[in-house]
Amino acid sequence: MLILGIETSTGASSVSFWSDHGRVGGMTIARERGHVEILMPAVLRTLELAGLSIDRLTGVAVGLGPGLFTSLRVGVATAKTLAQVLDVPIVGISSLDLLAFNVRFTPKLICACVDARRGEVFAAFYRQAQGGVHRLNDYSTWEPKALAAEAISRDEDVLFVGNGAVVYHDELGEIGEVATGSSQYPRAEALCELAAPLFAREETTPLALLEPLYVRRSDAEINWERRGVVIKRPDRVRISKKAMEGRA
Repeated sequence: MLILGIETSTGASSVSFWSDHGRVGGMTIARERGHVEILMPAVLRTLELAGLSIDRLTGVAVGLGPGLFTSLRVGVATAKTLAQVLDVPIVGISSLDLLAFNVRFTPKLICACVDARRGEVFAAFYRQAQGGVHRLNDYSTWEPKALAAEAISRDEDVLFVGNGAVVYHDELGEIGEVATGSSQYPRAEALCELAAPLFAREETTPLALLEPLYVRRSDAEINWERRGVVIKRPDRVRISKKAMEGRA
């Protein structure tokens, strides 16, 4: 087994490779733009450093968001293209699930939240469960004060995790703990760890049905709609023949 994980929902995107023996390589991409140009080179460079070739992949896992619209779209499209070209199965997992998994050992109520811009966060609540976490509600968009009020209404000690919690620390830190450090970003390593048993059980997603989890529309879509223009999101990205020839 060799799984590629691609997670691009935040400004700290990452790629990782996972085998039967655990993590074999990974890379973090600390930027919010330009993923079309850097994502595939990052995948191939990580493989090179691990002494592996891309044609050994047996599956692709991708973070579905919600998060940054453009980078998320590129990440999902790249994952789908690779799965199609290499004829391997694909699994998609919410980036909020990955955040909650980062702090799965806490006994506290978990609130995973990603900065959604416009003074909002994407968030969901979780509780520790055997082998990971269990989500308690739908993925939603919240104003920080409303999210704080919801957390208070649950009457439990709460741990907020994600860059949304860091951005809105003033509102959320008053009523609960805010996780910091690497746990504030969804990671491709955790993505691979969660996806591995799904691949083993053949619980994969049909390629045509795999889509990013946007939760709300982007500013660009709203602005273009006002002008009467329809935006079509790309389902695939173009991967050059030269890039694929460098896989061996």
